Amino acid sequence: MPAGVIRPSMDQMRESVFAALGDLAGASFLDVFAGSGVIALEAASRGAAYVEAVEKDPGKRRVLLANVAMSPVRINCRFVSAELYVMRAKRAFDFVFLDPPFPYRFKWELLANIAASPLVSGGATVLLHRPMEDIPPKDGFPGATHESRAYGRSVVDFFRFAPPAGTDGAPVKSAGKAG
Repeated sequence: MPAGVIRPSMDQMRESVFAALGDLAGASFLDVFAGSGVIALEAASRGAAYVEAVEKDPGKRRVLLANVAMSPVRINCRFVSAELYVMRAKRAFDFVFLDPPFPYRFKWELLANIAASPLVSGGATVLLHRPMEDIPPKDGFPGATHESRAYGRSVVDFFRFAPPAGTDGAPVKSAGKAG
């Protein structure tokens, strides 16, 4: 990084991302590769009505459960791989945030599977935190617009899926349990 350039902290990145998302009141939010659950907690603290966290690493289970216990709304935790979760998905979310480990090689395949799954309905936003060196597919994802924001040596991609025809573009407020 060039001299004089300040590397944004994860806290600054998180603040910026949630500022870009706007009002989460009543929305549903999915945090995939949840780790400690800080993104899920942020979504809940910003008004998301239904929040789910997916984490496979058993070493992170205790911290994740302790952190989500502080949430103003219940955060449902699923301890399975991201791939299995996506394969079994039955409900749509307004926002899906993916923060895979940077060496994870299957992020674009996973994102394509999410885009084709019931997890994403019209009006949904899917976010991917990735290293700057990992370039998105040129084709993008059908039905989605794409915007990237750089944060130091990482990037957050925003994939926004078009709302169904005749709607105002507001997020779909989904309810119920995930499957």
